[in-house]
Amino acid sequence: MEVTPFLGVQLISPQNRPRTASARDISLIPFRYQRLDSPPPDHKDTSMSLTSTDATPASLKPFTPRDVKIASWICFFAWTVAVYDFVLFGNVLPIIAADLGLSESQSTGLNTWITVGTALVAFGIGPVVDRFGRRKGIIIAVAGAAVASLLTATAGVLVGLLGGLGLVALVLIRSLAGLGYAEQAINAVYLNEVYASAGTNGAPMRRRGFIYSLVQSGWPVGAVLAATSTALLMPIGSWELCFIVAAIPALIVAFAARWLRESPQFSARVEVIKLHQRGEHAAAAELADKHNISDHHAESAPLLEAFSGKSLRPLLTIGAAFLLNWIGVLVFSILGTSLLSAESGRNIPFNNTLLILVISNGTSFLGYLFHGWLGDRIGRRNTIAIGWVLSAISFAIMLWMPSGSFGTVVTFYSLGLFFLIGPFSALLFFNGESFPSSTRATAGSIINALGQVGAIIGGLFVTASLAGGNTWNTTALWVGCLPILLGGLMILAAPNKRPDTAPVD
Repeated sequence: MEVTPFLGVQLISPQNRPRTASARDISLIPFRYQRLDSPPPDHKDTSMSLTSTDATPASLKPFTPRDVKIASWICFFAWTVAVYDFVLFGNVLPIIAADLGLSESQSTGLNTWITVGTALVAFGIGPVVDRFGRRKGIIIAVAGAAVASLLTATAGVLVGLLGGLGLVALVLIRSLAGLGYAEQAINAVYLNEVYASAGTNGAPMRRRGFIYSLVQSGWPVGAVLAATSTALLMPIGSWELCFIVAAIPALIVAFAARWLRESPQFSARVEVIKLHQRGEHAAAAELADKHNISDHHAESAPLLEAFSGKSLRPLLTIGAAFLLNWIGVLVFSILGTSLLSAESGRNIPFNNTLLILVISNGTSFLGYLFHGWLGDRIGRRNTIAIGWVLSAISFAIMLWMPSGSFGTVVTFYSLGLFFLIGPFSALLFFNGESFPSSTRATAGSIINALGQVGAIIGGLFVTASLAGGNTWNTTALWVGCLPILLGGLMILAAPNKRPDTAPVD
């Protein structure tokens, strides 16, 4: 009986009866398979062997639409609960400082050291994710946020028992929140590979940036949850209760993440390494080519690879742009209330300042969706550059306008945040497109950690400028607008990527 080959492969059933192959056979039935030009099944030479008791390992099966939905929802909730813990500490820091008897300078110093610890932890998680998998990275990041919340609730007791050493313990505890902060970088790597595997053309590929922007919008959702829980829980308990409650959803999401499938490219890389270790080099090369990954002959060293070869240029350019932009984020977002309410700033009454923050953060959410959508059409690099340049211009106009004008401030401050925060949905996805699978998580985590370095640098510049007698307006113009503008220009030095193609090594 004549056998019809399927993609150069002849199927042999468990009873050694040839039959016609179909795509369904390849993906669903555990047939042994061999190349048509290779020796018969009973031949002992395995140097060219693709033969296996399972033609397609479960880890390499294509992602179904259901798999993609599950991955997107779990990543959304993972990022939301990570932000919940991350933002919650900033919200209640003044209350914690008062409860622990810290002065204002001690409180800001404590926060600076925590930011340093956060950056170090966020940096360190990348090589772990490239070595052990994206799925495990997500679980570790969310579980880390949960542990950080629970341990933070013990800070008062630790300081009471240990004094200054208790503050050191608090710094170490809150540094664990760097795992939660790093979750967005792990999300971007994982979903970039998942969406690429869902189809190299059609809707999944054309809209993947917009879909990811919905996941990344977990930042404003998490921030709102943190503010709401603080308002509800503080009257009935203490700040410790806020952190205990914050740990509950994080633990639930960490448990749910066990149902995530590992990303196809990472799974394929693991299989390629296993094939090489068994001496099946031709099969390894074929599998690597099929999944658009490098043909690794040994375990990689992702940290070293990130600073060499084709990873070096995007790492330096995107990293520098990310750092510069975060200086602006510190000035206009994190220290936004200080700028808006200061007499030497915009001189807006504090109650109106809070209203401006509510309105402007709502526009930032829309900014995520807009820049995710635009990146799918004109490319993510160009989208980021355009957004940040327009952000710098919007904030500069706000600062040049007469102070105290509510309508002008709310308009241009909202526009500034729309173009400042929104491009992050394109930026984090652009990271995944810019690096090979072996360094994708490491490089993404390094870039993500540089954001915290930018926040530290920005804090030093703001303090020095104000201490030198400059107004908030002047400080925000030079320490805020200029770095944002430079970040928008710097990103153009990164290699451009077509938005309709899958990331390849």
